Order: sequence, then C-alpha cells, then structure tokens
Amino acid sequence: MHNSNTFHVGDLPPLIENNEYSYMSIFLNKFKVKNIIGNVIIIHDMPDDFTTQPSGNFGAKIACEFRKQNICPKTECERLLSFTNNSGPLFIVGTVGISMFGNTTIGLLLLITHILACITVGIIFRFWKNDNFRSYKKSDYISSKNSNLVTFSNLGSVLSESITNSIQTILLIGGFVVIFSSVISILKSSGLLHNFSLLFIPLFNILHIDTSFISPIITGFLEITNGINNISLIKTKQISINIIFTAFLLGFGGISVLLQVWSIISKSDLSIKPYIFGKLLHGVLAAFYTFIALNIFPFLNFDL
Repeated sequence: MHNSNTFHVGDLPPLIENNEYSYMSIFLNKFKVKNIIGNVIIIHDMPDDFTTQPSGNFGAKIACEFRKQNICPKTECERLLSFTNNSGPLFIVGTVGISMFGNTTIGLLLLITHILACITVGIIFRFWKNDNFRSYKKSDYISSKNSNLVTFSNLGSVLSESITNSIQTILLIGGFVVIFSSVISILKSSGLLHNFSLLFIPLFNILHIDTSFISPIITGFLEITNGINNISLIKTKQISINIIFTAFLLGFGGISVLLQVWSIISKSDLSIKPYIFGKLLHGVLAAFYTFIALNIFPFLNFDL
C-alpha cells in the first residue's frame, strides 16, 4: 500500500524488538504466500519517519558507518574510536584560549599538546588486539569500499542523507550539553557538588594543590565546557595548574561526550571500553606534555 503522507510502498507495521528478539503476526489481503516466496523482507535499523520516500529516513550515524558498511573490521574501528574523537582547534584556541583564559599562546599550547597526546594514543592502540587485525583480508576492504562509491546518479541522495545525519548529530550533542548543564546546576544548588568535593580535600592537601580546583574538575568530568570555564576563573599565582587541569579535561572529554559517543555506536557491535581507556590515556598524556612544555620553555611561564 502507498500513502504519500505516512507510508511507503510495501510497508509492514513497525517491528518492536525486546533484547534483540522480535515477533510479529499480520493478516493482509494484498498478496498471497506464493507471491513472496523467493523475495526478501528488509528490516531497517532506525525508526521510520513515515515521510521520506521511498524507504524512510533510517540512515546510520557517521561515527559507526565504517563498521556497518564493513569497510573496517571491528578491532580497527575500535582503535579509530579511541583517538579520533577530539576537541577541535577552534574550540581549544578560540573558546578556551582566547575567550576563557584571554591568552592566544595558552590556546596554542593546549592545541599542540592535545594533538601530540592524540597521536601517542593512536600509536599505542596500534598494538591493541594486533592478532585480530592481521586476520583481516585486504580484498574484503576493497570490495566493501567499492560498493559504497559516490557517483553522479546518487550524489543527491548521499548529500541529503549527509546533511540530515549531520543535523541529527548536532542536535544530539546539543541535547547532551543542555542536560548535563542542567544536572550541574542542580548539583550546585542542592549542595551535593560541594559535599562530594569535601571527599577530595585530603588528597589535594597532600599534593599541595589549591582545593578550589576540586569542584571545577568534578564539573569538567561531567561536561568539559562548564568545567574548563570554572577552572579558568580561579585566580592563582601558579596559573600553570589551571592549564594542566584544562589539558587533561580537553583530552578526556567528559562523561557528556562519552555518552554522546556511546549513543552513536550503540547501533553497532563496537565496544565503548577502548574509547573510555583511550580518552583517559589522552587526558593524562595531554596533561603530562603540557607540564613538560611549561617547565622546559621559559616563554611559556604564565605564573604571576
């Protein structure tokens, strides 16, 4: 049946799954059993918008397209995931360096150490599950890649799908930022954030670090933009501490970003564990490189 407003040609009712199992029974007078023998039933992985013709807007998210299209093996996709989702230069230099710290040099320093840490994580993860990578055939990659080439005939549909997926991803990211900003505000107003910060005071005293950093760091673990902004507002004689903590948060990304990535790869068979380990390692390495740079190069001495 076909209705330009709601349904597509050959539609069956929506299929609801529970723990990856689904069962549906339907009675129709549109065809007989003999008419469907030898044919196939296509089940799309995303909900139908009941508008887009001919088959609904069911495009997969860009982040796991390689895996879904069999362009890369699972192990290689998880390696890529561990170090390819990073803060952009505009955010690091423009927002963090210039807007928050009021210093372009700080932004450039954070960008350089962020990139170096990213490259290091990529090199380290090159040896992760190395045996699985060797079993992958190059011919499989070539055949998969050639089956998804963009041609002049499908350029319009590919462009339309790309724009739609990009807008959906932007809305997803913005939604998570709004949610976590609201959570942080609730934690602050309820006093829970302050009470939780008290648990880390002994540790910071042992490390001789200003305890005023505790609350912003916890905030940054939840959502990096709010956390880094709060860190930049702390006035200390050793501003290098502010920069090092900022470098760590930029590398780690925060739980908000982690959940964004998790929501995108949830439709594939990729594991989130390599990403979590990779981002923690990225944060530690970025903070370490920043510490080394601040102590080696005299012109990077921002302390008052």
